[in-house]
Amino acid sequence: MKNIVLFGAPGAGKGTHAGLIAEKFDMVHISTGDLLRAEVAAQTPLGRRVDAIMQRGDLVGDDVVVQLVDHAITSSPQGLILDGFPRTVEQAQVLDFLLSHHGRRLDHVISIDMPRAELIRRLRERAAISGRADDNEATFAHRLEEYELKTRPVLDYYRVSGLLISIDGSGEISETSTRICQIVKELV
Repeated sequence: MKNIVLFGAPGAGKGTHAGLIAEKFDMVHISTGDLLRAEVAAQTPLGRRVDAIMQRGDLVGDDVVVQLVDHAITSSPQGLILDGFPRTVEQAQVLDFLLSHHGRRLDHVISIDMPRAELIRRLRERAAISGRADDNEATFAHRLEEYELKTRPVLDYYRVSGLLISIDGSGEISETSTRICQIVKELV
């Protein structure tokens, strides 16, 4: 049972590829973005609390995200593919603790790398078709800034631990998917 983090900037395709990997390799896809959007859509007290935060493009507080991830890990007997978590070094440390607490460990982090111009193009394209409230020019510009300031340092955390594998995410989705699946196949 492998546990993998799929990592990348907003627009890199983490959710798309994580879903494909989960299906192909019988893993559970844990997307913090999907979990949070489900809370907002259901208008739960948590959803109402985080809605404005997400629309601004800010990161939702660790207390909320950690609780959602812990619940998802607890209820998932298969290997995990996480996307959207961890987003800070502190969250990476908490993930190590949560996995250990559940008798698991993180096996690898696959980083989908691509140029900023391509990320912006993809985010614009997604905004045109998604209908997501947080997909607009101002929000994704802010999300890319947040990524550079708070999330990119997570790469160094995993590079030092020897868990990081970087791939080129430019090009067609199918090309990137093939690269990722080849890596996961070798790991699993």
